[in-house]
Amino acid sequence: IGAVIFDEFHERSINSDLGLALCLEVAEALREDLHLIVMSATLDAAPIAQMMGAPVVTSEGRAFPVTPVHLPKPRPKDQRLEHAIADLTTQALRDTKGDALVFLPGEGEIRRTETALTKALPKGCVIAPLFGAMPFKAQQAALTPDPARRKIVLATSIAETSLTIPGIRVVVDAGLARRSVFDPGTGMARLITERVTRAEATQRAGRAGRVAEGTAYKLWTKGEEGSLAAYPQPEIVTGDLCALALELALWGADEGDLAFVTAPHAPRLAEARNVLQMLGALDGQNRITAHGRAIARHPLHPRLAHMLTTAGRDAAPLAALMGERDPLIGVPPDLGQRLRALKNPKGFGKAVNQAAMSRITAEAKRLAKSAEPRAPLSAGAMAALAYPDRVGLRRPGQDTARFLLSGGKGAVLPDDSPLAGQRLIVATDLDGNPREARIRQAAPISEAELRDLFGDAIAWRNVCSWSKRDRRVIARQQEALGALVLQDQLWKEADPADIARAMLDGVRDLGLRLSAAAQRFVARVRLSQDSTLPDMSETALMEDLEDWLLPHLGGVKTVEDWRGFDCLPALKARLDWPQQQRLDSDVPAHFTSPLGRKVPIDYGGDHPAISVRLQEVFGVTAHPQVGGRPLQITLLSPAQRPVQVTMDLPGFWASSYADVRKDMRGQYPKHPWPEDPTQADPTLRAKRRGT
Repeated sequence: IGAVIFDEFHERSINSDLGLALCLEVAEALREDLHLIVMSATLDAAPIAQMMGAPVVTSEGRAFPVTPVHLPKPRPKDQRLEHAIADLTTQALRDTKGDALVFLPGEGEIRRTETALTKALPKGCVIAPLFGAMPFKAQQAALTPDPARRKIVLATSIAETSLTIPGIRVVVDAGLARRSVFDPGTGMARLITERVTRAEATQRAGRAGRVAEGTAYKLWTKGEEGSLAAYPQPEIVTGDLCALALELALWGADEGDLAFVTAPHAPRLAEARNVLQMLGALDGQNRITAHGRAIARHPLHPRLAHMLTTAGRDAAPLAALMGERDPLIGVPPDLGQRLRALKNPKGFGKAVNQAAMSRITAEAKRLAKSAEPRAPLSAGAMAALAYPDRVGLRRPGQDTARFLLSGGKGAVLPDDSPLAGQRLIVATDLDGNPREARIRQAAPISEAELRDLFGDAIAWRNVCSWSKRDRRVIARQQEALGALVLQDQLWKEADPADIARAMLDGVRDLGLRLSAAAQRFVARVRLSQDSTLPDMSETALMEDLEDWLLPHLGGVKTVEDWRGFDCLPALKARLDWPQQQRLDSDVPAHFTSPLGRKVPIDYGGDHPAISVRLQEVFGVTAHPQVGGRPLQITLLSPAQRPVQVTMDLPGFWASSYADVRKDMRGQYPKHPWPEDPTQADPTLRAKRRGT
């Protein structure tokens, strides 16, 4: 081997990244015998050629100039896409010559645009849809020039790079692309429609300049073009990495061993390895198993390869079906109907997508040749082998057919689906909604089949948890497969420690409920200058619930129990004896009145405060203080109503007391109101009769 050819290594291909990294390894090994490096225009050859000491040969294709035409002003937000693109296409046909290529995100938009355009097309024009699911003959017709008529090809991004359409002189770009994005949170891929990137828009516009000068009409303004992203994200960042993880394990390599153009997304690679462990392809140390080597031999996604290897030849049609787009249009999401359609397509009439059905049939025959015969399994059982995390159990008490999947996610079937009444299903195709995915394909499975397949994974567990709905701790014993509960019964002998730990979640749900005494204690600690005292802010208390509250939660199970629970003993227990003594000295809990009565001090305001009857502080000539700070005293009438708030009791006696005395004597004549309160004895009693 005297040459290494680098060609078509686009960053959006996982396999291309792998291939480039591998070619670099080969080139390094052939350093002394390497005579030539041939590069595509997508890669910078110079650094690699310099490293290898080899010459570079490049060849650039011919391209004709393309004139861009932008919208003069932004498209109205309430204008439907098909109407906007039909208007722009009609304008392009009026102003230009040659065939036109219109880029749209998907089949639905193509069909709606076709309807909108049909009414406005000039004479001598013909519309030719082009998308991947079309029959082969229809695709060929779209690609073949029509000398007698002007052709308008309505295409998805399949026409960006993969196909050359002769005669195209005009491009009309809707500016949208539909992408498959893998969501590791749901373990599913979902299709999203996004704005094109500048690189994609340039590539699309270039289709108008393949045979002559052309024009590219863009459904956005010149100013909006600046907000487009430069390039689409590489697939190695957004895609499902199960195949990559299996390939790395097969090589005995780690992702850090290869010089990827774009490094794999680390969390998604970890999630892919978890899936492979679930399938038995990797062991606990992420090393490939014998089963992993067996499934790596099949040119399928590891899930489908695992199913084919385990279920055998009978799984070939299902593997081919699940690896292709849905061959039936407008048919309920029953996987069994798809399998029946493979055997008898005529029985489903116009609902059959003939192109997809042909591909599935051919693939099923090829896969059957590489599989061993095994004991027959139902469609649901085979599907569960591929998707053990998508076994669905119908949620009880629901009018709508809602299911909990074994992987922990939610999913829903249309109410009119034949599978809506099934207790157990396997969801093989979902829309990827992270909250509650809509099931697009599924098959029923019996509990007996589930136990035969996953008996080792089904186990009894004790569950003690806080129920937000019931607002209490629920203690149950459950037989479960992943998130699915197959049997459930009351756990009568639940450990009190488990109940207390579950109640902590209840506290987090309900929030702290501090009694007035507990609030005063927390305020005292927070005001103290003792740095050894624990942090008693609400944030710190919630973060440290296990440390201070858990040992005191015995017997607390419900919201009613929590409402009656006093946190004060648990809070006090956080302080040792010396800390308690210092706190009582620095920030005392009570003020002792001249009558010896302990009055709680409120530390919740700007100043420590108490409320006492005015007569109770007769004879006090120095203002009371705590910790070197004056108390804020609310003086009360005999009816416990505030009459004065002061932080200078001697000043009050000397000034405002005389006016208070005038008002109070008339209202409360039975109580003492001496002229000189500094000389009077404190009291809480009324005057004797006759005095």
